[in-house]
Amino acid sequence: MKRVQYHRYGGPETMKLEDFELRVPGEGEVAARVAFAAINPIDWKVRNGGLKMVTGRKFPRALGSDFSGTVISVGPGVTRVKPGDAVFGLAQIKEGGAIGEAVIAPETFLAKKPDSISFEEAACLGTPGVTAWNGLVDKAKLERGQRVFINGCSGAVGESAVQIARMLGATVDGSCSAEAAQRAHDLGVISVFDYRTTNISKIAERYDVVYDTSATMEVAVGLGSLRKGGVFLDINPTPGKFIRALFNRRLKPIVCSARADILDELARAASQGKLKLPVAKIVPLKEAIPLVIALEQGRKLNGKGLVSID
Repeated sequence: MKRVQYHRYGGPETMKLEDFELRVPGEGEVAARVAFAAINPIDWKVRNGGLKMVTGRKFPRALGSDFSGTVISVGPGVTRVKPGDAVFGLAQIKEGGAIGEAVIAPETFLAKKPDSISFEEAACLGTPGVTAWNGLVDKAKLERGQRVFINGCSGAVGESAVQIARMLGATVDGSCSAEAAQRAHDLGVISVFDYRTTNISKIAERYDVVYDTSATMEVAVGLGSLRKGGVFLDINPTPGKFIRALFNRRLKPIVCSARADILDELARAASQGKLKLPVAKIVPLKEAIPLVIALEQGRKLNGKGLVSID
């Protein structure tokens, strides 16, 4: 089989499409043949070595986290899925491997793909949907009738957050580019602010939840935009922010943490038409590395970039 992998931490030049042998799934693990893999910023953050305290120094390391596909085999103790099931979800960050012909993932990082959504659509849901859920539900405990501001409401996590917040009965405002404003309105964002021309700290409205999904908002601005009892969700966690959060409970650094119940809720929402991310570009596996490089270097797509595994 083939997958994109690298033999040391570093820049784009470390990535290669190489042969590998899929290991046998262990306790609680699933082996799946990949149909589509979605590219996320976390992919090159891991490859660059930004998370090596977590990912370790064992090489080669495989690229990619989010995918859809079909179960090949299961390890001992797996009960959620069986061989032949169509699934979507995430590979474990310590192992990766979604951008390849097959991947190993914990069963708790997977959900069955609803028949009503395509493999392409399902591949997009993992990291963005889980990260949005971690913030709005796990950390903010969002309730019906509350008011939310989403910074970066046209990105993948931002669009997921908009849809999940509205699904939970919240009212949503947000910021994005002027070019993406209509898309944000179509998703249900009430007031859309152009991030290039708006000083968010000057917005008069105060919010129960402010979610910085684009990692560009200063903590002071986010905290200053809150109502009494509100929380600021920060998608760019740093050691300093975690320490600060110990003393200020309104600050909630967010780390993508997949669970079976979240993936099941995302599957349900997608099957009901309440959660969908647009696909902007699909390339074959042999063209995956150039697309990863382009996105890492700042290329903007109006939706997700996917890798099709033939």
